[in-house]
Amino acid sequence: MSAFDTDFVEEVIEDGDFDKKIAVIHLDGIIQDDGSASVLTASGYNHDRFLKMLDEAKDDPFVKGVIIRVNTPGGGVVESAEIHDKVIEIQEEKPVYISMGNTAASGGYYISAPAKKIIAHPATLTGSIGVIMEGINFAEFAEKHGFDFNTIKSGAYKDIMSSSREMTPEERNILQTMIDEMYGDFVKVIADGRGISESKVREIGDGRVYTGSQAKEVELVDELGSLDDTIEWMKEDYKLDTATVVAYEEGIGLGLGSLFGITTQNLFGAERDIFGIRDAIRESNAPRAMYLYSR
Repeated sequence: MSAFDTDFVEEVIEDGDFDKKIAVIHLDGIIQDDGSASVLTASGYNHDRFLKMLDEAKDDPFVKGVIIRVNTPGGGVVESAEIHDKVIEIQEEKPVYISMGNTAASGGYYISAPAKKIIAHPATLTGSIGVIMEGINFAEFAEKHGFDFNTIKSGAYKDIMSSSREMTPEERNILQTMIDEMYGDFVKVIADGRGISESKVREIGDGRVYTGSQAKEVELVDELGSLDDTIEWMKEDYKLDTATVVAYEEGIGLGLGSLFGITTQNLFGAERDIFGIRDAIRESNAPRAMYLYSR
């Protein structure tokens, strides 16, 4: 199948038997469904495409094992949960191993927790177990410079976490309850996936990051090694010595979406950049819980 017919293609990285494959799928960037499946976007993390890759690996009868190469600081709560659930689905039929790159933190660990084996580099940054919600408040700046905000709302909490006024104690309690609930889910995902107690997860899951070596000491990862090591361990563990190893890759960057994305960038230029800035400002003002390691 050509790159013009699909979102991604298989690239053979190790030759072997045609009827036995190990599929390597790369997850790079912030886990966020920001409309990157649109033809207006040519690169970056694409949530829809990544889920399709997982489905392809699950449904391909020749794929006997899946390795997800994780290099992300995390991202959206919902998107991370969707990937986590796909990993569990795949493992009903075939094993999933995680190979951690430079960073596999917060949502990056959330999606890794249910895997059969987690391998990190000694210098990988992982952990950052927790939930964060941030917003910008510029009420004092606005008052100082004579800005006035007129808000018409249907209920007391409709403008909760507004950037134009101070947050009330009641609003903070509402949001903290939400965060605590999501954190409880994160704790359970790790406890179930790693087979360790929730009390221990809460002890080590205070938001701090760990190196790969430290994460192994607290049982968040199983082994220390590279992607190549991960491939070899999967071969040994599941008698796949003669398997072909393939990587799912975006269609050489020349799929129709990519071509059209490049064309529209050239056509619209600065105007498109302005729209992007506008949308980013709007999104930053909207409360959003994240499994995200931010520095």
